[in-house]
Amino acid sequence: MNKHQNMEERLWNYIDGAGSADDRLFIEQLIATNQGWKTKYQELLQLQDLLSNHLELDEPSMRFTQNIMESISKYHIAPAAKSYINKRIIWGIAGFFICSILALLIAGIGQMNWSAAGPTESASPINLGKLNHLDPGQFINSTYTTIFMMINVVLALVLLDRYLNYRKTKTESKSS
Repeated sequence: MNKHQNMEERLWNYIDGAGSADDRLFIEQLIATNQGWKTKYQELLQLQDLLSNHLELDEPSMRFTQNIMESISKYHIAPAAKSYINKRIIWGIAGFFICSILALLIAGIGQMNWSAAGPTESASPINLGKLNHLDPGQFINSTYTTIFMMINVVLALVLLDRYLNYRKTKTESKSS
């Protein structure tokens, strides 16, 4: 099969006029002396003639664009986003996030110790030196409670979003 492909490739190069003069002379001798090369050369010449002279390109009809546009117009086109997005919901979500950020900033500023003069003995609020008497009050202070509540608020928002998306897809599937 490789010899056959090589023969076709060399004959196409000969027909196209590519290659060196020595190579073209060698192929001319092969065509003149070898019946297989001569037969393949005749086939390729007929194919080239067919491709160059008798091949007609298909052109679209004059109404092609109009036919396409008419077929597209049969389908329901989605309305503009302004018509189905409720601006009150967007403003409500924005207001909620702004209030949440303000509340977190106020809580953070409220927990700051403004009277501290410099660094204290221990940078950690938890004293791990006394492990025999563990006071849970060290771990449950306002900072950790605030962090815990912030994580819970974010998780609650994620849960609410999933629930609302579930309800939306459920009502859409019932309507269709």
